[in-house]
Amino acid sequence: MSGHSKWSTIKRKKEKTDQQRAKIFTKIGRELAMVVKAGGPNINENSKLKDVIAKAKAANVPNDNIERIIKKAAGETDGNNYEEIVYEGYGPCGVAVVVETLTDNRNRTAGDLRHYFDKNGGNLGQNGSVMFMFTRKGLIVIEGEGLDEDTVMEDALDAGADDFNFDGDVFEISTDPTQFGTVCSALEQKGYKFLSAEIAYVPNTTTAIDDEEMRAKMEKLIDMLEDNDDVQEIWHNWEAPEEE
Repeated sequence: MSGHSKWSTIKRKKEKTDQQRAKIFTKIGRELAMVVKAGGPNINENSKLKDVIAKAKAANVPNDNIERIIKKAAGETDGNNYEEIVYEGYGPCGVAVVVETLTDNRNRTAGDLRHYFDKNGGNLGQNGSVMFMFTRKGLIVIEGEGLDEDTVMEDALDAGADDFNFDGDVFEISTDPTQFGTVCSALEQKGYKFLSAEIAYVPNTTTAIDDEEMRAKMEKLIDMLEDNDDVQEIWHNWEAPEEE
């Protein structure tokens, strides 16, 4: 769930173990519950819920699970109250990192993240320290095999997408964040299946790491962040080597 839209990143997602996949399901479930409690269970009245459902489906969360989580959250009047906090920092060699969290203890989460960054040659920054290097976009990724480029492009633009790219492996479709759910729904109705669908922080420029030790530290930072239960998403501008 880290990085920007490149096939190597998506491939890494697909190769996750069952244990890692279960953790992703848990995190998406928490996000679903939070948006239901905040805005209600009706997707026609709660655009954030519509967006998270699209993300959940792209991550292969079963429909029964999604419906059960929404129903449960809609009926809850107490329980853990999570807040959404976005952290910014620098990894090794000045790589910009944005971390989205859902936490019931901001002191614990901030302490954990500060430790991860410090341990791996980076530092946790203040609000605004790296956000200017990213653009918020809806991002939909579709497997390219067997699909006609012109047809997919026409369908995407008709659905309301802002931009379209095909790199030979996957179609990358970007949208205005406010149109993300609508574009996802329109493409689903045409039968498209998504490798990934989420509202992302897309880097405006990328940073390469030439030193092997620093690359290993960047990988370790991403892994430590992903393993933290409070962390929902990690975005960065590291231009990782193609083989990764």
